[in-house]
Amino acid sequence: MQNKAKGYLLGAFAAATYGMNPLFALPLYGAGLNPESVLLLRYLFAIPLVAAMIKLRGRDFAVPRRSIPALSLMGVLMAVSSLTLFMSYNFMDAGIASTILFVYPVMVAVIMSLLYGERTGLRTWLCIAVATAGIGLLFKGSDGATLSIAGTLLVLVSALSYAVYIVGVNRSSLRDMPTLKVTLWVVVAGAVLFALRTIPDGGPVLPDSLFLWFCAAGLAIFPTAVSFLCTTSAIHRIGSTPVAILGALEPVTALLIGVGVFGERLTLRDGIGIAMIITAVTLVIGGSAFTSHMLRFRKLFPSLRRKR
Repeated sequence: MQNKAKGYLLGAFAAATYGMNPLFALPLYGAGLNPESVLLLRYLFAIPLVAAMIKLRGRDFAVPRRSIPALSLMGVLMAVSSLTLFMSYNFMDAGIASTILFVYPVMVAVIMSLLYGERTGLRTWLCIAVATAGIGLLFKGSDGATLSIAGTLLVLVSALSYAVYIVGVNRSSLRDMPTLKVTLWVVVAGAVLFALRTIPDGGPVLPDSLFLWFCAAGLAIFPTAVSFLCTTSAIHRIGSTPVAILGALEPVTALLIGVGVFGERLTLRDGIGIAMIITAVTLVIGGSAFTSHMLRFRKLFPSLRRKR
């Protein structure tokens, strides 16, 4: 019982630390760093952390030559997911975007059903309808304000890219490769892509103070390394499904930070829509066989609040 209690605490802590992304990322964003530069720093700091975790487990970094194309493709998918999420914050509050992003498990369920014949029951389709209705409530607030179509599409592209990434990793030659090794090379590929993307602008924008460098390191340490380790440890203690359900604390944490720290608005209509999405996704997770696919990786991109 004590071991299970520790597992639940670790699972909750993993979700909460991932939801703390804005605390580290907002100062960088506010100091004028563009999304590509912030993501490049995040990935560069994450590389030695993941590499150290691999070495502590007594493993090497080598990958089969036949897996290089798949790793490159996964790196592109992760980079697209990261960048489109960042771009969406220019059009909507982080709390709302984080909640819409949370529909990615539903997308995984649909992909697994359509492409691989995984059984999708009535409950899943009802949950998809509820989640869609919840997004509809978010799309137009009680004060008549409407979410940006561009921002909504961007965050949905982010969710879809991540869903395809999850399915791709678990249905390709990468399936039998250690999780940390896949993560390392996906992050390396993403770092290269973001570095190349900054070239037309004269290179990345770098922090100009020790505090900002600390924020950049914090993005890699807490939401990436700490969250990943806590997730893995929690899965070993209580299983993947409870940990996936505890993942609902990620958008909740982002919402609390957005409203409590950064003054983002949250209406009653928004609250109902958010509750519908989180409830629907949680029920899908609890009743599906793809949960282990979802939890093979933690998201490696931060949640940022839009600039005002």
